[in-house]
This record gives sequence, C-alpha cells and structure tokens, in this order.
Amino acid sequence: MKKSPKGRNVAGIIPISGWNNSFDFPWPDYLQPIRQGMLAIERSVYECAYAGCDSIWVVCNDDMAPLVKKRLGDYVLSPRYFEEKNFVKSKDYHEKWIPIFYTPVSQKDRDRRDSLGWSVLHGALMAFQISDKMSQWVLPTKYFVSFPYGLYDPSVVRENRDSIRGPKSFFLSYRNQTVRDGKYLSFTFFPGDWPKFKHHVKNQCTGGNRDIPLQERWSSRNFTLDKIFNIDVISMDNKVEIPEYYSLDTWENLQHYYASEMKIPRPTRQFMKPYYHRRMIEDEEY
Repeated sequence: MKKSPKGRNVAGIIPISGWNNSFDFPWPDYLQPIRQGMLAIERSVYECAYAGCDSIWVVCNDDMAPLVKKRLGDYVLSPRYFEEKNFVKSKDYHEKWIPIFYTPVSQKDRDRRDSLGWSVLHGALMAFQISDKMSQWVLPTKYFVSFPYGLYDPSVVRENRDSIRGPKSFFLSYRNQTVRDGKYLSFTFFPGDWPKFKHHVKNQCTGGNRDIPLQERWSSRNFTLDKIFNIDVISMDNKVEIPEYYSLDTWENLQHYYASEMKIPRPTRQFMKPYYHRRMIEDEEY
C-alpha cells in the first residue's frame, strides 16, 4: 500500500453527514453553540489542530457545505504557533497552516450506507484518493477522527499528541467506553484498517435485495458507531480516560452539559478567525 515517504502524515476526519438531528431547531446539531462564540463543529476543528493533523477533512453534503465553509474557512492556524511564537526569532517562519477540505458523501451511498460511521470511512477514502493525485508526500499514514456530537475538553489531545501521531492506535475513553461502544469519542486508525471496516459493514448489511421488505433493505444506513468500529482484529494500543463527557444525541444530555461546570476553552480570536483562499476572495470581489 502507498504511504507518505516522510513518515507520519495525519489526516483529521470530521463527519457530520449521516446524523439525524436531535433538536427541533432550524440549524443542524453540529452548529449548536457550546459556549459563547464557539460551535460544536469548531470544537472538532480545534481538537484536530491540537492533535497535530496535517489536514482536516469535513464530510458534509453539498446543501450545508457553503454555510459550514463560511464559518470555518479554508485554513486554520496550528495551535503550536501560539505556544512557540514567543520563543523563536522569526515568528512567520514557524507558522503552520492546516488546510480544511470539504467532501460530500457519494450519491450512490445516499439512503444506503450514509450513516455517521460511513461518513468517517468516506472521509478517509477521499483524503487518501485526493492526496494520492496531488503527491506521494501528502498521502495520509494515519487518520484522526473527531465527532462534533461529543462534548469534552479537546485540550486532552494536546497532552497525547505524540501518541496520536505515533505508530500505534489511539482511543479516548470515558468510563472505560470508547467509539467501539457507541461513544462520540476521538480515535485513530490506519489506511490498512479501512478495508476491514468496509468488509465488516458489507457483511452485516442486508443490501438491496427485493425479496425483503422495503424498510429492511440497506440496513447499513442505520448502523451505529459500535456496529461499524467494534472489530476485534483491530488493536486498541493506547487508551486515554477523560474525566467528563457529554453528547448531543438528546436534549436532556445537552441540558446536563449546560448545567455542568465543564468549560471548554475557547481558542484565541486569531485561531477562530476563518481564513479563505486568496483566489476565492478575489472572485467574490470581482
């Protein structure tokens, strides 16, 4: 299998397609405010940047991509710049820009496999295929998945950045439960794990056989995370326990988060500001 010759190249995956909104709001759940001036999807971008990702791939359909892109932009500045800028001679030289890509779920998978877990696999596939067409130097050797629907302090990944970028798998855990138990907690996997996940989904899916009732066809569109990622053949090398966790799957859980004392840190204004490609700005002005 092809891999980046420079060593570790981590691609961050943020899946937002395949989620059934839990709240009766005119905006999707991943645009839910989690504190003043910060949305749930921005927490995931912040987490991917803290994890040391070299690129971020947001899996969203075409109808919501313009709105999400307007909020996030095309690039994000690595948080390591703010940690090191006061200790270097040339600050501009140490700036690291992380590109953000937006990819929709394939039309052939709509209403068939487009669950939240499948969005993770689709984002990883697009990251690999598009990077392969660019250059072998940008091929991802590892994927870091961050769910906007899980609420916890993303700074925990900063303390484990070396493990996330290392040669072994990494899982966040809450009360000894991970993504394999259906929790919206970050984890990593490798390009070699992708075919195993795909075959696992394919073997459990009912398919489009017309001999079965219509509502029972393509059961994979309703697969939960544990149904897709709970595979024993993929090892769980590093597991880090987090002290507090909430989710956006019910209104009651969101109320518990708002009533809790957990404060998710908000990045600086320079980090949160959306940065756009210069050519796109010139086209809009024209």
